[in-house]
Amino acid sequence: MKNKKNIIILLVILLFIIGGVVVYLITNNKNKEEEVHEEEPKIEEPKHEEKKIQIFDMNLHTRPIAVVINNTPVAVKVQEGINNSYILYEFPTEGNTSRLMALYQNTPDVNVGTIRSARHNFIDYAHENDAIFVAYGWSVFAKKELQAGAIDYVNGITGAGPFWRDNKENLAYEHTVYTNLAKIKDYVSNSYRMSSEVEPPIKYSALEVNLDSEKPASSVLLNYGPSNVEHYIYDNETKMYMRNFNDTPALDHNTKEQVSVRNIIVVKITYYSKEGTKYLELNDTGSGEGYFVTNGKMENITWKKDSRNSQTKYLDSNGEEIIVNDGRTLIALIGADKEINIS
Repeated sequence: MKNKKNIIILLVILLFIIGGVVVYLITNNKNKEEEVHEEEPKIEEPKHEEKKIQIFDMNLHTRPIAVVINNTPVAVKVQEGINNSYILYEFPTEGNTSRLMALYQNTPDVNVGTIRSARHNFIDYAHENDAIFVAYGWSVFAKKELQAGAIDYVNGITGAGPFWRDNKENLAYEHTVYTNLAKIKDYVSNSYRMSSEVEPPIKYSALEVNLDSEKPASSVLLNYGPSNVEHYIYDNETKMYMRNFNDTPALDHNTKEQVSVRNIIVVKITYYSKEGTKYLELNDTGSGEGYFVTNGKMENITWKKDSRNSQTKYLDSNGEEIIVNDGRTLIALIGADKEINIS
């Protein structure tokens, strides 16, 4: 009996010992897990900087400079400074030709040319960008509007401003005028307001814009006339449209770089000779059709301009303003009856 009691006591003691060991092991293991957990380094989420638009600084608030550039066939080879612009306008002019107007925001120390005379409809687009308008010469209609105060301007024909002649390729006298953007800025800084709150008439995206379209656009041909055919060819690597003029690459005479644009907006308009003269009146108010081209694709758009002084709106098929890729943009106004070939 006594032995039986001793066995029971031993079993109880053994159970207590086993229980204590189990509790110790569980507690010790838990503490180790907590220690390991506390020692694990914290993994910080990577910080991504917000992408910013490069072609136009929305925070700069400086007035752009709009420069009228010669696009006569013989003078294309002496063009300079176009690749420094952020918007490039092209307008039909008399004699089945076209003329360019390049907009510059930060006015770098760059020569631009050759500079040609103003047409009154060019003023509309300088105005909608709140730009200072630069030209050399003017039509009778542009002269009247500018001298009446339509917009702040510098016109070299009056003897004002930093202009000079440089006949690089033995051209006629009218194809030889150049200016410098930094010198233009210095020249006007004490005469005109230099700040602006006006944003460009087109909306840029810092993120890639790919059109939801099945219409290819690796080639954009704009035929202003027999001797004035613009042909932009898409480069898949750079995503730029390379400018050709009459089947010849359009090169900057100074840098030898081919002129290029990231986006193309084609604006189909009508026009007529103004008041019996050779100068054109562009019907660029109201609304009409056009095309938007970027990243090798094209979509049909409509344009709307309520008045000569209002900003042009470029609308997609849903009536929303189009968003363009971050880069230089060609806005080409061209007769609706002219050849426009996008493929």
